[in-house]
Amino acid sequence: MHLFLLGASHHSAPVDLRERIDFAHRGIPEALAAIVETTGLAEVVVLSTCNRAEIYAHSETHGRLAEGLAGFMSAFHDVPEPELAPHLYSRQGGDAARHLFRVVAGLDSLVVGEPQILGQVKDAFSIAAERGFTGAALNRLFHTSFTVGKRVRSETGLGEGAVSVSYAAISLARKIFGDLAGRRALVVGAGEMAELTTTHLRSQNVGRIGVANRSAARAAVLAATVDGVAVPWEEITAELTTTDIVLTATGAPRWLLTRAQVAEAMRPRRDRPLFMIDIGLPRDVEPSASDVEQVFLYNIDDLQSIVRENLARRQTQVDRAELMVREEVDGFMRWLRSRGAIPTVVALRKHFERTRRQELERLAPRLASLPPAAQTRVEEVTRLLVEKLLSSPTQQLKAAPDEEAVAADADTLSRLFGLDERAADERRRTLRDREAAGTGAEPPPAPRNR
Repeated sequence: MHLFLLGASHHSAPVDLRERIDFAHRGIPEALAAIVETTGLAEVVVLSTCNRAEIYAHSETHGRLAEGLAGFMSAFHDVPEPELAPHLYSRQGGDAARHLFRVVAGLDSLVVGEPQILGQVKDAFSIAAERGFTGAALNRLFHTSFTVGKRVRSETGLGEGAVSVSYAAISLARKIFGDLAGRRALVVGAGEMAELTTTHLRSQNVGRIGVANRSAARAAVLAATVDGVAVPWEEITAELTTTDIVLTATGAPRWLLTRAQVAEAMRPRRDRPLFMIDIGLPRDVEPSASDVEQVFLYNIDDLQSIVRENLARRQTQVDRAELMVREEVDGFMRWLRSRGAIPTVVALRKHFERTRRQELERLAPRLASLPPAAQTRVEEVTRLLVEKLLSSPTQQLKAAPDEEAVAADADTLSRLFGLDERAADERRRTLRDREAAGTGAEPPPAPRNR
């Protein structure tokens, strides 16, 4: 039983590559179905956010998962594998679980402690689970990750205060302008990131907040929540001529603001600077717009300096959160290893129970003279004896330190008690019974136990 992760994030890939491997562009359900069809995996979850594209998988066999999933990602996104491969990372077993738990806890985020990722992971898991792409292993993995996220937020100060990417953008604007009071701002988009951005802008006493979105109704609703103004989509360029701060967060498939639009808007501004932060993925603003005089354009990768400052302030809380992650990883891996031992445990119990029943049947003539209560007691005592004899090996097998130890112990038990041979006999007997049932013939007698 193998847990596996393959992905790329802001730690390993630049923003232009992350735009090209955004699974949301073609659809998460379509990606899940394609992975299963291509690799034959039974359990898979795809996590795709503005900062990461990751595939979590569980397989009964190891195979060549890294190569298979890397090839899939290359083909699915039409990105040459030599170009993509250097930016991919892979994790297995406990390392894969640790990575996910750190992601959900906000420890792997662009801005450490940001709260949005927990909801994004929940959404990714729900999409896969509702379509039948998860099983016991990934269900347990992701539900445990949600527990980790909640623990970190409730038991540490890592999530206190505004630590989202949108707040980091506002912090950068404050470094440029100083006090934002009285400034004019335009937010392009009306999704979750845009909502957070408008909230942070309002907390800075920005003089006017304009909200533009392709859906005028959504723009109006969001603007109303912060006493802002809904800006018609076709008037965005005109709005740029008077605003000081522009934040875009739409995730549209193509640029919403081109260099030409920005250049046109700068002509009547009389050298007044325009501060633009593009936190969409794919990016919303044509990168070359930064070449226009007095335009200061930043994207989410430019927020790294704020991330480092944030990390320094929160290091104590980070250490506590990392300890919680380790505790939860240990617990999850004990559970996962115990599942690897289940087939052997079941086979061993069947072997002991079969032996117990055979001995009781052999002694049946002698036991027949006993009172019914005594016969019941013999049944109970022999059953309890089997339970006691199996208790220690069962616990030791489930408590093995790693998958290799589980496999070694299982092989030893199977060899000592002939479990594999008996399992094969049972499979052959079941097959004969099914064939006999289909033809109406009597099934042949089962082979005698050796």
